[in-house]
Amino acid sequence: MTALDNSLVVGLNAVILTVNEDHPQVLIVPQADDAIALPFGPFDPNEHRTFEIGLRRWVAEQARFQLGYVEQLYTFGDRGREAPVAVMSEAENARIISIGYLALTPDHQTPPDGGGIWRDWYDFFPWEDWRNGQPEMIEADILPRLSAWADEAAAPGRRATRHDRIKQTFGVSGSGWNEERVLDRFELLFEAGLVDEAARDGQADRPAPGLRLGAMMASDHRRILATALARLRGKVKYRPVAFELMPDAFTLSHLQQTVEAIIGYRLHKQNFRRALDRAGFVEGTGRVESQTGGRPAELFRYRREALAGLPSLGLATPRIREA
Repeated sequence: MTALDNSLVVGLNAVILTVNEDHPQVLIVPQADDAIALPFGPFDPNEHRTFEIGLRRWVAEQARFQLGYVEQLYTFGDRGREAPVAVMSEAENARIISIGYLALTPDHQTPPDGGGIWRDWYDFFPWEDWRNGQPEMIEADILPRLSAWADEAAAPGRRATRHDRIKQTFGVSGSGWNEERVLDRFELLFEAGLVDEAARDGQADRPAPGLRLGAMMASDHRRILATALARLRGKVKYRPVAFELMPDAFTLSHLQQTVEAIIGYRLHKQNFRRALDRAGFVEGTGRVESQTGGRPAELFRYRREALAGLPSLGLATPRIREA
């Protein structure tokens, strides 16, 4: 374990994402007492030449998984964020500063025994999955409790501010759902005491009996995961990162299914494919896939080499209009 000046620890966290058919998944590593964590560990300047090297070693050791595409996500340094489950130093009062990384992979095979476990990322954020319409829990559980929390504020101005945050983050009163505000919604739920982490960290009383707003994670790992999902949902629209989740050959339906899993809503098929054609991201392989038993579908590949060095664009995400 490495402590800088006996008071500062630099940690490394990995958010490793894949999509298995229509199941978006994150790689987690079980901890003691059934806790759930992202792969994490301290940076050791004597052993790790770079942060990324340290990260890859921790992931290989804890999750038994070899990272491919990876990018730095964010630095998390709030005081108290290191909650007991994920402490990385034996030094008393050590301040934990974690550097989060986002990793994307098409490999959704289960790691060897003793390694990581793939889990649906909507298990942690069930209110974010709109592929079958607005989740029932938003109207039934979340909005009533958020409204009650907003009304608890003593000052009228503070009550108005809270109600406005609810409106903007959850898209109520005609403001519209913004799928990229994953972190804003989680932090609002935390502040209102509606997620288990708030009670665990002493920020609120335990949520109402029977209220289960997603699975809890160690330390602030659910916040780190929310940050990664927000980044990915935004980035898929201006960089072709979705192809990092695809195999070498894929059908257009598979590609659409993957993008839908990321952004959390259904796409307009014809508009999605027209935009894909205009962008020139893919080309046919001359082969077809007929494993589904239906009409054979053409297999495509990402034109990585042809697009190298050119201005990079993302994938269009035209939403199906609701009736």
